[in-house]
Amino acid sequence: MSEPTPFTRTPTARDRRQDLLLAAVMLVGGVISAGLSTVSGLYGDEQAPMWWALLVVVGVSAPLTVRRRYPASVAVVIAVVMFTGVTLRVPELYATNIAMFIGLYTVGAWMNDRRAALLVRVGIILAMFVWLIVVMYRDAIAEADKADVAAGLFSPFVAFMMIQLLINVLYFGGAYYFGERSWHAAAERHALEQRTDELEAERARTAAQAVALDRVRIARELHDVVAHHVSVMGVQAGAARLMVDRDPAAAKRMLAAVEDASRDAISDFRQLLETLRDPGDRAAEEPASSVGLGDIARLAQASRDAGLPTDFTVIGDPVPVPSTVGVNLYRIAQEALTNARRHAGPGATADVRVRHSADAVELEVVNTGRTVGALRPGLGQLGMRERALASGGDIELQPRAQGGFRVRVRVPLTRAGHPIAADIEAGRMPAGSVR
Repeated sequence: MSEPTPFTRTPTARDRRQDLLLAAVMLVGGVISAGLSTVSGLYGDEQAPMWWALLVVVGVSAPLTVRRRYPASVAVVIAVVMFTGVTLRVPELYATNIAMFIGLYTVGAWMNDRRAALLVRVGIILAMFVWLIVVMYRDAIAEADKADVAAGLFSPFVAFMMIQLLINVLYFGGAYYFGERSWHAAAERHALEQRTDELEAERARTAAQAVALDRVRIARELHDVVAHHVSVMGVQAGAARLMVDRDPAAAKRMLAAVEDASRDAISDFRQLLETLRDPGDRAAEEPASSVGLGDIARLAQASRDAGLPTDFTVIGDPVPVPSTVGVNLYRIAQEALTNARRHAGPGATADVRVRHSADAVELEVVNTGRTVGALRPGLGQLGMRERALASGGDIELQPRAQGGFRVRVRVPLTRAGHPIAADIEAGRMPAGSVR
């Protein structure tokens, strides 16, 4: 699993267009607010001219066009304009307050440097509260000689100041909270999208691996079926051609063997095709053949009929084995005998032994013949190794010093400390063909 990429927010073209629209709406609303505030005499005799209010509106609206690209700078500029406007009694408050809220929100929602975002917001909020306290103190001194102030702690003036303080707490707290919440929601959405992409990539890899495994399995089955049966038919047909004039009866027997080999090949092909056409996961779970460990004796007989003297011996009491193990051991024996017929040379013999013990089953195929120098890797050896590995066993492929070759594969019959045979008898695992 790849490391998650750090989350950052970058405004899109659509976001920038929305910022332009927001700034335009804020400008229009601010102009209307400035005009109405001027007419209503918001600050009385101390009120600044209306054109000052228009400058303030432009000062808080224009920065909003780049609020998501430069959130900290925009928030600081709006805070300075707001502070200046209120200090000079500029007749505009509503658009300015809305812009200040949006600026603080944007810092929390869009600033990628989270430490800097915290410092910017806390700095602006603290500065605003200090300024508010100073203004409240100044107004309290100015109103100290009035009767309503002297009336007590909860005089109308003090109550008004407390309302102002509470409104500012809610105002700045809301801007901070909603900005932070927007950032975390975007981060969670990014993490979910990233996880979805990873799962999709993992699904694609798994599907590709499944296809590759199916291709390997099909190639291995086709190689085993074709190599064995075609080898037998080729040897028998060649021998029949040589014997047809001298011993017609022997030639007929050899041709009959060719016919039997062709029927076996067709049967194996049909079994393989039925497995491939079978829907669902059955094709991946069941072996693409009906042969098993007990069919190795027939395989040895076919090898003898093909002209390679082959002995077959079973050592120990046969025990049930999983069907996949039986198929794989059969195919390994088949490949080993096919290689012996093709490469051992004239006068070679083969010996096939199946050994059963309480904890393992072992197959050994030894043939005499030509001396093998270095192993040349091929599809047959690769297929035997894959089958041994798929059965949970290990395999030895070794040339013999006195000539010929030796194939030995051992498959343990224990799992998690108890015999696999017990699973087969209990119905938890299908047994192979044992005769």
